[in-house]
Amino acid sequence: MEFPAYLATMPMHAITEIHGEPGLLARFRLEIEAFDEAARDRLTEALDLAAGLHRDDRRVREPYLNHLLRVAIRLMHHYQVRDVDVIVAGLLHDAVEDHPAELAGLDPESAADATPAALDALSDRFGARVARLVAAVTNPAYDPGRDRDEQYREHVAASLEREPWARVIKVSDFTDNGVGVIHTIGPKVTRAATKYRPLVPVFRDLVARPDTPLSAPVKQHILAQLDLAEERFSAILDQPA
Repeated sequence: MEFPAYLATMPMHAITEIHGEPGLLARFRLEIEAFDEAARDRLTEALDLAAGLHRDDRRVREPYLNHLLRVAIRLMHHYQVRDVDVIVAGLLHDAVEDHPAELAGLDPESAADATPAALDALSDRFGARVARLVAAVTNPAYDPGRDRDEQYREHVAASLEREPWARVIKVSDFTDNGVGVIHTIGPKVTRAATKYRPLVPVFRDLVARPDTPLSAPVKQHILAQLDLAEERFSAILDQPA
């Protein structure tokens, strides 16, 4: 497939709408050219694993892999992350939560809680730090007697408090879900806005902290994206009576 020479400068949701998954894969390969061969091999291995695990998953109108690619590309391009562990964890940030048994090589029918085994498998393949970062952004089992979204927000705030690099991964994920909420359709639009809106001030605080390992211009870019997410949540939820 032919892609325009300006693919490297196109907004990611524009690539998604015009060129789909092949375009995002091409953009990912352009971004990893900045890394050495060993790093490129490791990033490609992580991408291949993510693509295999999520091969049948969908996000409303698109393959789930598109979301993972956008998260990783955002880390490299907009956040200027050159820490390969962080980008690998970005590609695999939903692997343990969504496909723990497959990742661990267990029978899904007989595996009770495959999460520890999945994290061990990730550690064996990509290192303990990658597994720790993925664990920090993996949702725990929820108490069915409590509000699920409230528990999600509590987990995010607590786990990111102690893992600065996990904040960076999660804010890329949040940007894709929050700023990108206008690219979805149906009831998910309101559900997503309701779930994510209370996290905007949480991320503002976490991003601005001195121990969040991003440059001042990148932090300003993220804060502007959080403002945009809030504008979009408001447009969805704050309808006049």
